[in-house]
Amino acid sequence: MSRELVAHNKPVFEQLHSRIYGVAASLVAWFVISAWALFDRGGYTSLSLAFVSLLLLGAVLLLWTLSAVWKRRRLPLEQPHDPQQISLRDWAAGDFQVWGARLHGSHAAIDALLPLAAVAFGLTAIGIVFVVVSASAS
Repeated sequence: MSRELVAHNKPVFEQLHSRIYGVAASLVAWFVISAWALFDRGGYTSLSLAFVSLLLLGAVLLLWTLSAVWKRRRLPLEQPHDPQQISLRDWAAGDFQVWGARLHGSHAAIDALLPLAAVAFGLTAIGIVFVVVSASAS
């Protein structure tokens, strides 16, 4: 066990790990699927759900396109530690640089994914309650 209070020589990353982006896209897909499965009752609801689905699909595709362009156009010496070559466990053990501060990698992942998870799982819970109440009312 080290007696040092501050861990030295921890890698510092400037971008999230690629698996975190995958989890974020999965949470958006969970949101869309639960909205369609639990709230689609026909009529104009389908039209509203289609617009929301297209909006979220456009947002995910835009971010994916921007990340692909950034990976292709960046300088080779821009970041010494490439998150695609590092495991998620090693990335989470390092630091994540945000503006002028540093966060622990796992804290940065939680900060990025928690709002998406809350919305996706919250909508699922509300939808389950909606289905149960509508089934018991009829």
